[in-house]
Amino acid sequence: MAAPKGNEFWKLRLKHERSHAIETAEQLWENFLEYAQWINENPLIEIDYKGKDAIQVEMPKMRPFTKDGFALACGLSEWRIIDEWRDRKGFSQIITCIEKQIINQKFEGAASGFFNPNIIARDLGLTEKSEQQINIKGKPSWMDENGSEQKS
Repeated sequence: MAAPKGNEFWKLRLKHERSHAIETAEQLWENFLEYAQWINENPLIEIDYKGKDAIQVEMPKMRPFTKDGFALACGLSEWRIIDEWRDRKGFSQIITCIEKQIINQKFEGAASGFFNPNIIARDLGLTEKSEQQINIKGKPSWMDENGSEQKS
């Protein structure tokens, strides 16, 4: 049975905001350590077939840390929620440290060949940029910025 229309039962609540599952920066750090341990103890398993008899072989593969994966492990829907905690007392340094750990693990995994370097570089925002400048001698005046003739 639903509550009657126009009721004001909500006013009886002691608190009118969502309570945080993580109250302190130390709890957040402990959650990250548990997440990292779980990631390391539960690698992805690749199934391959080897030899002339095609014997099934299970090969463990390194699992990458992710911000959203960590947020889900904390019972939150996305990293953005954790990122908004930076202004809470003591959280900024812990959140930065967690981000650096995630970046470091991905970078090392890609550099050692465990992760696809292209995917990790894109995820981390790493790009290789090159600029090329070509100077042409003897170009027509309409190609000059200051040329007197303009091509229509």
